[in-house]
Amino acid sequence: MTDQGRTGSYSSYGGSYGGSPYDTNINNNNQPSRQTVKFITAATIGVTLLFLSGLILVGTVIGLIIATPLLVIFSPILVPAAIVLSLIAGGFMFSGGCGVAAIAALSWIYNYVSGNRPAGTDTLDYAKGLITDKARDVKERAKDYGNYAQGRAQDATTGAY
Repeated sequence: MTDQGRTGSYSSYGGSYGGSPYDTNINNNNQPSRQTVKFITAATIGVTLLFLSGLILVGTVIGLIIATPLLVIFSPILVPAAIVLSLIAGGFMFSGGCGVAAIAALSWIYNYVSGNRPAGTDTLDYAKGLITDKARDVKERAKDYGNYAQGRAQDATTGAY
């Protein structure tokens, strides 16, 4: 925005810019700009939050000063209790995680068996094909080795007589 008034030729129909040359621009000098209002608002909020954070810091320090002797006196009870509570909470979290994993696995198996295509099915089918091929190869090799061993055994028995 500019601080200069509009200039132009005045016509008999109200002026070239919609007003008479005698109108004053009220917005330029009497009202603060939006940036000033934004700055004052942000500064007010910032100072208020800074003051509140200082109060919270002072309250925390005072609470710590008051609670330190109690923590020292009761530490033989509180430390083992905290250890036991953390172990119990960890056990519950682990148990819950295993339960969620079991439910997810059973859901995946149900979807796979019922004919739906859950995520990872293509990888499972590929792995199943690889295992089937390897099993077939092992079966053929075992059969070949059995025939070879049987032939060697016959050669050994016929050659011994």
